Amino acid sequence: MEIEKTTRSRGRPLSFDRDTALEKAMHVFWQRGYEAASISELTTAMGITAPSLYSAFGDKEHLFLTAIERYANGPAAGFPLALEEEPTAYAAIRRLLLEAAEEYTRANQPKGCMIAMAATNCTQASAHIQAALAKRREAGITGIRCRIECGIQKKELAAETDAARLANFYATVYRGMALQAADGASHETLVGVAEAAMQAWPGAVG
Repeated sequence: MEIEKTTRSRGRPLSFDRDTALEKAMHVFWQRGYEAASISELTTAMGITAPSLYSAFGDKEHLFLTAIERYANGPAAGFPLALEEEPTAYAAIRRLLLEAAEEYTRANQPKGCMIAMAATNCTQASAHIQAALAKRREAGITGIRCRIECGIQKKELAAETDAARLANFYATVYRGMALQAADGASHETLVGVAEAAMQAWPGAVG
């Protein structure tokens, strides 16, 4: 009886599956962007009412940031793994791009990268959202640079290699592939982009 009283005192339990609703909200933000996604669109996709949304997630901004976190730990989770698991910097960057080609064109989700697409066409009112996403993108570039610097230390690359410049190049390719996917580029096309980009790796043989 004590457990029952405690449960009731914490408020009415959710009448929907929070994870499922969050997944659907993530897809709306991914496809529509932060500002363009209305509360009406979100609640319709999530299958809940506006009061339920606010009760479970707070406001639209908090829902979006929670959805971004879900994206980072779900569809985008392969990014850090590619950098950590491959034995060489070359293999890590190549895997990063090839997995992006696959993820960006997956059939059961919006095309491209949510972090790259969600803050496009935002007004000044959403500057803090753009800043949060820019911070995530910058962290991605830092991860690539650190992996390249590790390759330099292991003598996989020449000591004079500019790790920051090389990291910015591959981060730009990665982001460009996301935009191409959003425009309808096929998996095969993006794989071609990835392989072409790896031709620019210092010391790569054509």
